[in-house]
Amino acid sequence: MSLEQIDRQTFQVYNQDFTVDNRFQLIKEIGHGAYGVVCSAKFMESTEDTTIAIKKVTNIFQKTLLCKRSLRELKLLRHFRGHKNITCLYDVDIVFEDNDLNKEFNGLYLYEELMECDMHQIIKSGQPLTDAHYQSFIYQILCGLKYIHSANVLHRDLKPGNLLVNADCQLKICDFGLARGYHENPVKNNQFLTEYVATRWYRAPEIMLSYQGYTKSIDVWSTGCILAELLGGKPIFKGKDYVDQLNRILQVLGTPAEHTLERIGSKNVQDYIHQLGFIPKVPFVELYPNANPDALDLMEKMLAFDPIQRITVDEALKHPYLSIWHDPNDEPVCASTFDFGFEVVNDLEDLKLMVVEEVQDFRNYVRQPLLDQQHEEEEEAQQQQQQSMQNLNSNNSNNNNSSSSNNNNSSNIGISADNLPAHKSLSNENNNSEKFHQDYNNVISEFLDLEKELEFGLDGNNFEQ
Repeated sequence: MSLEQIDRQTFQVYNQDFTVDNRFQLIKEIGHGAYGVVCSAKFMESTEDTTIAIKKVTNIFQKTLLCKRSLRELKLLRHFRGHKNITCLYDVDIVFEDNDLNKEFNGLYLYEELMECDMHQIIKSGQPLTDAHYQSFIYQILCGLKYIHSANVLHRDLKPGNLLVNADCQLKICDFGLARGYHENPVKNNQFLTEYVATRWYRAPEIMLSYQGYTKSIDVWSTGCILAELLGGKPIFKGKDYVDQLNRILQVLGTPAEHTLERIGSKNVQDYIHQLGFIPKVPFVELYPNANPDALDLMEKMLAFDPIQRITVDEALKHPYLSIWHDPNDEPVCASTFDFGFEVVNDLEDLKLMVVEEVQDFRNYVRQPLLDQQHEEEEEAQQQQQQSMQNLNSNNSNNNNSSSSNNNNSSNIGISADNLPAHKSLSNENNNSEKFHQDYNNVISEFLDLEKELEFGLDGNNFEQ
């Protein structure tokens, strides 16, 4: 498989080679972590001030898990591209030494929408937020979730750090590396329920109880945790480990009903909870005394211990707390479900080729509409030019016919008055000077009238009155 030839340049970002498209100019470093590094860059060929984020992902071909996660992220970002509450992937590039798949891998580069910060940074900063902010954020999360869930996809890692926010409070969901497919049939669903390593504090209790039939409600639980963190300025269930996490949930929500435990808990978990004895529920108003009662009501429905009793995304969008934002006509669903067929591939070399192929397919996907638009614009310009020429020729023909009818002996109008047939015929009448000058002035008058009709001088200059 050959790679597309792209003109690139290399910067140093956090002491790493950052090799990107020549049309982008590095602005500043943004962040780095185990996944790689991120910087902001400006698109130099744009007439507008177009600034994006470029994320370099490294080491994806060292482990099957990392390679499959990158492939999953690419495919899902392409599938969800265009929704206002999901981060937009503008372009993607994959760089090998000498553009050779068999040589050293430099990095996978994601050219993404630049957002100013994430919700974790906002909460951590301690800047004052109002109830209107909370309503806006939760509504946008739910709109994004509605779109994601309609494609039978579970995000599985919703947390403040994966919610990007701008100063105008626009919010976008990012990071689909842990996403999985969902099927109404639990048997078919089980194949997607492995490798759950999402952040512990936002994990639904059914995950903690080793329940293998979890549903879209796990993302609703995470959203409830986020709402609680907005209201209180800190995570509501900040467990230190697996057991501590479960204990913190029980200390707030109380001991679950026996039928709930029997349905979603393993035998060992049931025995452990029974040993704890009865734990009473703590009213949310005691934890958040200054919160909007509607916010507490929505949060309580989102944080229902039993996933069957937990509010759905559609129901949450209709909740009174979000009534000021709710608009059914502006809450779309995805046009198609997502195909997780690639998940069955486990050979690292096969996955590597699939990543490269996905990069090339994505580049074609984002460029083809631009090429089609450019082609249409060129065709339209050509048609307009042809129409203008036809109109001009038609005007010239009409003007020639008009001049011919006024001057019966005229077959051609030149730049010089000497070429006018009427003038030639007048020059033969040497014995009638007065008539000559009178006729000559008439011809010149017709000549000027013709210039006015054509809107340009017959001598090549623009006509001015």
